[in-house]
Amino acid sequence: MMRPKRSSDTVHVLNLMVLCFIALFSSSVLGQGKIRRFHWEVKYEFRSPDCAQKLVITINGKFPGPTIKAQQGDTIVVELKNSLMTENVAVHWHGIRQIGTPWFDGVEGVTQCPILPGEVFTYQFVVDRPGTYMYHSHYGMQRESGLIGMIQVSPPVTEPEPFTYDYDRNVLLTDWYHKSMLESATGLASKPFKWVGEPESLLIQGRGRFNCSNDLTTPRVCNASNTDCSRFVLTVIPGKTYRLRLGSLTSLSALSFQIEGHNLTVVETDGHYVEPFTVKNLFIYSGETYSVLLKADQNPRRNYWITSSIVSRPANTSQGTAVLNYYPNHLRRRPPTPESSNLRPEWNDTRSRLAQSVAIKARRGFVHTPPENSDRVIVLLNTQNEVNGFRRWSVNNVSYHHPKTPYLIALKQNLTDAFDWRFTPPDNYDSRNYDLFATPQNANATTSDGIYRLRFNSTVDVILQNANTMNAKNSETHPWHLHGHDFWVLGYGEGKFNESEDPKRYNRVNPIMKNTVAVQPFGWTALRFRTDNPGVWSFHCHIESHFFMGMGIVFESGIDRVSSNLPSSIMGCGQTKR
Repeated sequence: MMRPKRSSDTVHVLNLMVLCFIALFSSSVLGQGKIRRFHWEVKYEFRSPDCAQKLVITINGKFPGPTIKAQQGDTIVVELKNSLMTENVAVHWHGIRQIGTPWFDGVEGVTQCPILPGEVFTYQFVVDRPGTYMYHSHYGMQRESGLIGMIQVSPPVTEPEPFTYDYDRNVLLTDWYHKSMLESATGLASKPFKWVGEPESLLIQGRGRFNCSNDLTTPRVCNASNTDCSRFVLTVIPGKTYRLRLGSLTSLSALSFQIEGHNLTVVETDGHYVEPFTVKNLFIYSGETYSVLLKADQNPRRNYWITSSIVSRPANTSQGTAVLNYYPNHLRRRPPTPESSNLRPEWNDTRSRLAQSVAIKARRGFVHTPPENSDRVIVLLNTQNEVNGFRRWSVNNVSYHHPKTPYLIALKQNLTDAFDWRFTPPDNYDSRNYDLFATPQNANATTSDGIYRLRFNSTVDVILQNANTMNAKNSETHPWHLHGHDFWVLGYGEGKFNESEDPKRYNRVNPIMKNTVAVQPFGWTALRFRTDNPGVWSFHCHIESHFFMGMGIVFESGIDRVSSNLPSSIMGCGQTKR
């Protein structure tokens, strides 16, 4: 819902206050890095990313949006103008921990009020660690419409990375729907329930190829010769090594990424160095980032296919295609092999996906050893349910919904009726009697905006447990993303998590740290994190429709350590209008 528009004088005063706050904060807290300023205008434009025309959210006319490039310790200042005309917006800086700036995490309903049409909002934060990150809309299901991009943070020159390469390239992977975000959201919130369906296309760096001869769900312009949907071309020089920074911001799909005839060496994920290992194809889930090294060591007289394909779902979406162009071959020279000849795994090969996840370990010399024990264990059962006849996703039988007043503001200003302070979400479920492999015997769930209150500077284990959906013999893959923190991935397993036996097999020696991790169908994933970043932080499934339908929770810790002088720019909705 849009909130009442502020007067122009009020907006001007608020912007001046924000700029003063930024100046003071930058000089006193943000350290010695550079200040990198960006001016963005966010608006809808008619585009044809997969040859079919639809409204796409662009940033300064670009889709995907411009890449933010910075060095560790730099301060990023993004002045964002919302020119969407009839939609609010908020932007999340995915993987940036927002240490000292929890109010700029960019989550509507959690850390800020949304940005109204016509307003200008300034985000400002420090990139405190090198690595590969992303940004995207965090308002409703707006990410589906195209407000996405990448963040590339390099280490100081005095701290070289533990691998070498000649060139650095970004590749952003997405899936693509022809229906609007509003149409999808309305169907999910309807009785009877209307599922969003499978995506029409897969995009590689914002470009895909929909078959215009296929029947379209709604009449639209589809032109295969449109330059918007010409394939992305990655040009390489024979003999050189390329760092490919891969990111996935799919709305629904888990993907396999592969380059015909080439190996990929995994060296980084979510801002942490990986003990290198080589793959033919890389499984990547929504919200994850990876760096892989690509050696241009194949026959240089031809080009090769780059493809992405859907896994974990029996989708009929065609694979995404791009071209690896060996210089000096022509950019548009088609590879001599069929597109379908590029290796792609079976969609339901769960064991291979699980094996790759297990293979990801912290690199020697860069291991951050986790605490030996935890202070609290929270087991989260992911289920599909009904609430008053509406289809929902739930966690421990509770389906989440945002309050109208952001938690961060409500907690700091003691607005005790802004959300349900009295309700504490459960730490577990009836694991002894619950049958993971059957449809829920009691499909009914409850909704709540209650949050988990965690003791500051404590160690918390979270066990993510998947179960059967409302459909028989069906369980889905869920990539979970934690805001404000990284976590250690301690282990994965199939079936029901055993609280007495499975922790004995945790990897406490060299577990990788991440901010997004997948839970496989009918399986579990164990993670551990320190509550050392004061604020209010969302933890949710990164599939747009699942989070929209309630698959998420919120953690609070150290709220008393957050400054009471919150930026006025994050207010203006719910009880903050008073």
